[in-house]
This record gives sequence, C-alpha cells and structure tokens, in this order.
Amino acid sequence: MRKEEELRVYGDPALYSPGTAMIMAQRQIDRGVESGKARVDTAADGTTVVTWTPTGKWFIPGEAPRRTAMLGAVCGDVVGSIYEWHNISRKLQPEEMISARSRFTDDTVMTCAVAQGLQKGLSQLPADWMQHPGAREQLLASVQEHVHRFGNRYPKAGYGGRFRAWLASEDPQPYNSWANGSAMRASYPGWAARSLEEAEKLAEISSSVTHDHPEGIKGAVVIAGCIYLLRTGADKAAVREYAARFYDLNFTLDEIRPTYKFDVSCAGSVPQAICAFLENDSFTDVIASAISIGGDSDTIAAMAGSLAEVVYPIPEELRGRVLDRLDGFLLGALVDAVDFIADRVPY
Repeated sequence: MRKEEELRVYGDPALYSPGTAMIMAQRQIDRGVESGKARVDTAADGTTVVTWTPTGKWFIPGEAPRRTAMLGAVCGDVVGSIYEWHNISRKLQPEEMISARSRFTDDTVMTCAVAQGLQKGLSQLPADWMQHPGAREQLLASVQEHVHRFGNRYPKAGYGGRFRAWLASEDPQPYNSWANGSAMRASYPGWAARSLEEAEKLAEISSSVTHDHPEGIKGAVVIAGCIYLLRTGADKAAVREYAARFYDLNFTLDEIRPTYKFDVSCAGSVPQAICAFLENDSFTDVIASAISIGGDSDTIAAMAGSLAEVVYPIPEELRGRVLDRLDGFLLGALVDAVDFIADRVPY
C-alpha cells in the first residue's frame, strides 16, 4: 500500500502535518483539547489521530521517537537564555533545564525567519535552482525580507547593536560581520537541502544578508553541512572529519572549560558547539555540556542542539515546556517550515 493510501485511512493526505506533530507535545495536545482547538479521534484500526481544528492539519501521536527539525536550536536557545549573562561551569540536570525566567531570544526568532525566507524562495524556484542565473539573488531577497520582518516583529529579542541598526534601515545591507548570528540560524539550510552542496549554498545565502564576512559565512556553512550529513546517515566520525576541514577540533570541553571566555565570533563558538554534540550521547547532555563552558550560552546551545536533534529525540517534557515559551506566530512558522521540507526531502 502506498503512503497516500495509508494516510487516507486517517485523514486527508494533503493535511498530514509532521510540523504540527513536532510542536504538539502532550501538554499542548491536552490544552488544545481543553480549549476546543484540538480533537483526538480513534481510527477503526485503533490508531489515535490528533487534529488541530483551526487548520484541519492532523498527525498520529505516540511515534517513538517523534522527529523534529529546527526545534533543537529553539530548545538550546530557551535553555541557555538565562545563562548568557550568568555563566555556569557545570552541567545542568534535566530538571534544571527550564525555569520561570527561560525565554526565546534572537536565536529562535532568526532561525524561524531564515526558515520562512528559504521556504518562500525555494517554493518559487525549480528543483535545480542552483543552475539558474538569478536564483541566488531571489533567495537572498526572500531571506532578507523575512529576517528584517521577523526582527522588527520582536525588537527586544536580544540583538547586537549592528543588527539593530540593520533592522532600523529601510535599505538594509550586509555589514561584514563574522559573529555567530549567522551560524545559530543555519539549521534550516541543513534540513531543506537535497545535497551537501545545496546545504552549503543555502547556508551561505542565509548568512550573507547580514554576515557576509568569510568567517561568518563559514560558521553557517559548517552547521548546515553537519546537519545535512547527519540527516542523510553520516556518523559522528564523518561529521568530525567534515567540520575539521574548517575548524580545529583538537580539544575537549573539559580542557577548555577553565579558561574559555565569552566569544561571539563564529571561530570562537562554532567549534565548541560541535564538540558539545560530538562528546555526548543524548539531547539533554549535549545542551548541558554546551552551556557548561560559559560564554555565549544560548547561541552555543542553539547550535549544539540543532545538531543533536538530528540523531537524539528531544525529551517530551522538555519539548513541551520549551513550546510553552513560544507564541502562535513562531509556532506557525515552525509548522509551515517543517511541512515544506517534509514534501521536499526525505524526512
């Protein structure tokens, strides 16, 4: 039986939504049912089906593990948000991951903005867009539009001074930045790409709207490339080999923890995020290790989390509590972006 025929048993295949599944942890399902926004049905074969009634989108809960995309970066951002200016040098326990002060920051906003920009741009281009003159400029314009719009929608998300000036401009231009803002928002290029070359190109475009310095572009390219490799079956050894073409990874987090300083450059934070992923074997341990070295905690954890979610499921409780911190606009952006890549690439 074809997938489409299987889906017809439960609902309209066109409305099957892995993006909705990603954002509907059990606590969100329960609240949706209580408010009348979610409906839980049981199909004839006993399968439970959840429908989000405002959109008609549906999914089958209880898949183990439930796949996510980009939510790893959001989790890292939210967990790390309270430690950026209050660094710690120990690993958080799972029950410490979220507090009343945990919130999303610019890392989450820009991850969603890039995803929406690339989604819109790619939907208007042919599959072989890299062979078409003008396609890069079309994608660049779409990403710029969405980054500018999302940034101004959330003006207090925690941007740096130069980016705030970029947001205030009526004609925003890249400003040769090498900072890690390019890399923390680069998870979607790794998920949306159909080849490593395409992942790297999409990352370059996502970076270049602001961070067009070679080091800024490199940080985005490496994060997206690692995600693509993991998504397509590469192991950690292959990821290390790939990332080592760009950065020196000849260190451990234990070795650098006593002396590591706050560093917003890609060169001073992307390798650390990659090592946090390489050294650990669960999603929560990756996030805890990334935060434990101090520095730009939310961004390092966002980058590390974006890699970790490809191979490690995000715990249900953590996912639910992180999603509680997002508003409907950002949740909708995540859903749309994931549904788009589910149709575009193997998910």
